[in-house]
Amino acid sequence: MQKPNEHSNAAPAESLNAAQVLDFLRAHPDFLGKYAEVLAPLLSPERSSGDHVVDLQRFMVERLKARSRELEDEREQMVGLARLNLKSQTRVHRAVLALMSAQSFEHLIQAVTIDLPVFLGLDLASLCIETTGAAPTHKQTAGVRVIDAGAVDRLLGPARDMLLRPKVRGDAALFGAGATLVRSDALLRLKIGPSAPAGLLALASRKDGRFHPGQGTELLSFLARSIELSIRTWLDLPL
Repeated sequence: MQKPNEHSNAAPAESLNAAQVLDFLRAHPDFLGKYAEVLAPLLSPERSSGDHVVDLQRFMVERLKARSRELEDEREQMVGLARLNLKSQTRVHRAVLALMSAQSFEHLIQAVTIDLPVFLGLDLASLCIETTGAAPTHKQTAGVRVIDAGAVDRLLGPARDMLLRPKVRGDAALFGAGATLVRSDALLRLKIGPSAPAGLLALASRKDGRFHPGQGTELLSFLARSIELSIRTWLDLPL
């Protein structure tokens, strides 16, 4: 007859899941010390000294080493992200200083459409302004696009000020002949003034994934607000 023991009423092993086992071990931290032989089949021979004595210290040290390597990998990733953010911040600050240094409105437009991609490491930048209905009478400026009324809301949605697209076919209405190069873009709403038509800053890269949902947008928002203020100042528009 089998002698009853303290585990005779335990649930069959197949009815337990990993979470229940972990909960039990946490509630009984001395269990493995009392029944160290259960670890013997799980550990390599050099971790056991026989007589059901298992080298738990070595086991714990190796676990700590593995965790240390994981933490080191995480630290390197964080350092890499910090460096990337600092590089992006420096680029945007230089671009804003170039906007502030413009000597005329035409120079400002050039800084946005020509100099901005160079500062940001991009391929294209367009300043898009919605039409007010009348056809433009002046000569078109490179990098400045006249788009249909309501186009900004159609692209971004009425409640959104930014759209990042990681993989896209370039829109000729936004980028003109350069649209064939575009593989990723960022569209930023420009609120130039209450009496001014809606505007859009379109930034593009020929690389997939240069812009993507989830990336930090604070610097791009700062850039858009800086362009708004610069245009408003040169045109002497009210806030």
